[in-house]
Amino acid sequence: MRARRDAAVRAGGYRVPVVKGRGLGKPGWLLLGLVTVVVLSVSGVWNPFPGVWDWVNRSAPIGGPGVVWQQRVGGTPRSVTIAGEAVVVEQRTRVEAVRLGDGTPLWKRKADWSAVAGAGQDAVVVVGKLLTRGYEVLDPVTGATRRRDTDAVAVWTWQNLLIDARCPAPTDCTLHAWDPRGDTPLWTAYLPGVQSGLLGDNPGLLDTRRIEAVRIDNGVSGPEPVPGLLGFPVDGRVHVLDTATGRVLVDIEPGRDERLSVVGGRMLRLTARSEEGNCLYTVSGWDPLLGKETWQRAGVNFGTADAIGCAQRRDPLGARSVLIGVSPDGRQAVLDAYDGRLLLVTDLGTKIVAVDDRYALVRAADQRSVSVRELGGGETRWTRPAEKEPRATLTPSAAIFAEREPSRLVALDPATGTELANLRTAANALAVGANGMVIGEGRQIGYVSFPPIDPTG
Repeated sequence: MRARRDAAVRAGGYRVPVVKGRGLGKPGWLLLGLVTVVVLSVSGVWNPFPGVWDWVNRSAPIGGPGVVWQQRVGGTPRSVTIAGEAVVVEQRTRVEAVRLGDGTPLWKRKADWSAVAGAGQDAVVVVGKLLTRGYEVLDPVTGATRRRDTDAVAVWTWQNLLIDARCPAPTDCTLHAWDPRGDTPLWTAYLPGVQSGLLGDNPGLLDTRRIEAVRIDNGVSGPEPVPGLLGFPVDGRVHVLDTATGRVLVDIEPGRDERLSVVGGRMLRLTARSEEGNCLYTVSGWDPLLGKETWQRAGVNFGTADAIGCAQRRDPLGARSVLIGVSPDGRQAVLDAYDGRLLLVTDLGTKIVAVDDRYALVRAADQRSVSVRELGGGETRWTRPAEKEPRATLTPSAAIFAEREPSRLVALDPATGTELANLRTAANALAVGANGMVIGEGRQIGYVSFPPIDPTG
């Protein structure tokens, strides 16, 4: 060993002793290089790939050529509403708005909840925070505050009215009604509570339960006209309020087998009584102002009871001023909640998949088509092919179908069946307005415009 080392030194070289082991290797050097690039890019010192971030943030089309504009919002939408010239997007911790015409961002606001009141140019956005009393009323286009409240624990919104509840004590609440853009209350009313806690926007009232459809948002139609009567549940009792005057007409406790709902200007008393393993159903409509029964029907099941037993834990199926029920012979029917009239009785084997106060969407017994039936007369307005289990809803402006094979969103004129939009997309229908609809997938939203239609149908 010494001889070899001496020979190396004489030859003019020197052998340095090293510890044997593994170096970084190719994976290590690649990782080090990647970390260096990221640090330099984030710090703004050097961006070697200026087009990479543009490629990452580029949005894939969600609806094809029928989409007028597409915009990425800050978070996954919880609700989307068309408010005049703006589209309001509620997310988990904030609210933002984009312009309806071109998707241009308009404003953002930190908020835990939001709702839209009013319609068209009279629309406003109501925002608030959880565990904090009060709310703000914003202009949907500018985001400017029009009115501020610091005491309310709950807010309800409609096309033509906003109601808030202020509760200094659990059993001491005052309701205030407002024009959506007004700054002076229209009326006030007293309630012995609303429910417990800070409730935010649109806590549940006693009315109807809509048929739900996959890929179509439950609030797709936006705010509706305020009903003539509202039913507030308070400590096991129901308080029926006249929305025109603010007068509480009835304060009633339901019977042991009863469920109360307030629909179409009537207080409905729905009874489900168990007898020999079956549920016996009765419904009656009451005029709260006169305190008397105006109509009654027996044997119709409105879907209020559980599958096992007759305990009624759900609101009746329906929409606006109508109810959907099943008669003893298995046929479905649509009833007018005001006077109990049968507006439509379907054939055996058919199924109502959507309803409003004008039409019912009915799937045929062979499960190959759906028809729009006019309520009151039963006339079939139009028919189209459909899937076995249609996913559909009716809005004032369009009948919306969410098809699966292939995945599509289709919008039709409810009165004529004229096609308004047909998109090959996996997106959801989030909001429908008079002239188009907002669709969305993840954080991407887009607007689809409808062609003009004949208002006379």
